[in-house]
Amino acid sequence: MKKKLLAVLLSGAMTAAALSGCGQNTDDTPADTGADTKTETKADEQEADEADSAGEESADTADAGAENAASIVSAPTELTYIFADGDEGAKVSMNEIVNKFNETYPDITVTIEPGNGGAYSEFIKTKDSVGEFPDVMEMRDTAMYVRAGKLEPLPDDIVSLFRTTTEFDGNVYTAPLGGENTNGIIYNKTYFDENGWIEPSTYDEFIELCQKIADKGDMAPLVVGGQDIWHMGFWFHKVYNDQVLSKDADFIKHCYEGTKDFSDDTFKATFEELQTIMQYAQEGWVSTPDAQITTFLVNDMAAMMYSGTHMFSQIAQADPEFEMGWFAIPSPDGKMRLVGGGGVGGLAISAEAAKDPDKKAAAEEFIRFFYAPENYKIYCETLSAIPSTTQAPDLDVMDVFQEVIDANGTADDLAPMWNGRVGENELPPDFRNFTYKTLIEVLQGTRDIDSACEELNKTWQVSMQSFNPITGVGIE
Repeated sequence: MKKKLLAVLLSGAMTAAALSGCGQNTDDTPADTGADTKTETKADEQEADEADSAGEESADTADAGAENAASIVSAPTELTYIFADGDEGAKVSMNEIVNKFNETYPDITVTIEPGNGGAYSEFIKTKDSVGEFPDVMEMRDTAMYVRAGKLEPLPDDIVSLFRTTTEFDGNVYTAPLGGENTNGIIYNKTYFDENGWIEPSTYDEFIELCQKIADKGDMAPLVVGGQDIWHMGFWFHKVYNDQVLSKDADFIKHCYEGTKDFSDDTFKATFEELQTIMQYAQEGWVSTPDAQITTFLVNDMAAMMYSGTHMFSQIAQADPEFEMGWFAIPSPDGKMRLVGGGGVGGLAISAEAAKDPDKKAAAEEFIRFFYAPENYKIYCETLSAIPSTTQAPDLDVMDVFQEVIDANGTADDLAPMWNGRVGENELPPDFRNFTYKTLIEVLQGTRDIDSACEELNKTWQVSMQSFNPITGVGIE
């Protein structure tokens, strides 16, 4: 059966010829929602004289899969699929994998629907409210949708594909797209070398470096994509981790209990440190979308950006000759704290779709197909994602990406972002975005820190009326 491919490449918002990415917003997993650690396996090495026959066998297997695909469903089946498409690299890789799947399974059609760019969480909530919740989706606010009964538990054979997963009452609902996106400074190495600058080894040296670039005056020290509020989350978490979590890993839990609030000195210090850093951002940073920050870097408009590994491929594609470097910003206390490890987000299946046996079978097969090494390789290489599977694909990665992998291995602290936690430290719905919007107001000078903290406290009190994991409100 010949089928028209419906996964059409969505148009990007970038101003350069770049393809690229963004980070999913996101301490140890709470005991009541433990993560399972799986053992990594490796395929047996093939002898050189078996290479040809192995290739033929692989092709035969693929052909057999296509011939037997119809057995997965009892009738032609359509699935809707939505992911966070504010990331240009995600668009490219997702479309390629979906097209391959549609070619392989003639009786199943996966159709990508636009994901509304940056405001992804709010978009998914809107789709749900109007009865258009997708069959398969990239899920970020996992705990909220699990409690609402919107997601279907994944079968054991899918769960076993991953090194770590997050359980909710014994069930796993998401297939992690990758290790948490490690953020760091990506910089113009040629520019640094020309000026004799080296990577800073302390936080103070980082600020001094920013000032040297500002004094030189030929480009902005930092480019920030503040139009997309999730981009502000990169910077916020870095400083919040250093100022708040390093002193109280259960700060959010204590806010629920009423023993702490957002007027705490450590939280005020978060705003103060961000004011110091953001004075080195380019003019107009608040109206610059994340999709344009690569343009600033490769066109000598900014020397550095703070983002995740997904940006490596975008930069390389925008300017293959651009020489980039990478370093993690040391914490003020000398520690190295990074975003990393497994998170709670990933690919998920709608509970409503799973009521249809054909849709359930098709959705599960799509996830298996996505994480097959030859397909998952497309996603990981395009977004420079750290593989989450036990059978990791063979990646051809840049030197800077290997630096990130090495940094993950030596960091003093490796944990998800503040909004990627579950259990007693889980944020109320929408509080993350409200915090980022309030932060922008402080950085723009339209609100002072004290009034910002007061406003956060008021919003927190309102949010707790409908969600509080300590008392159980909003959990059942």
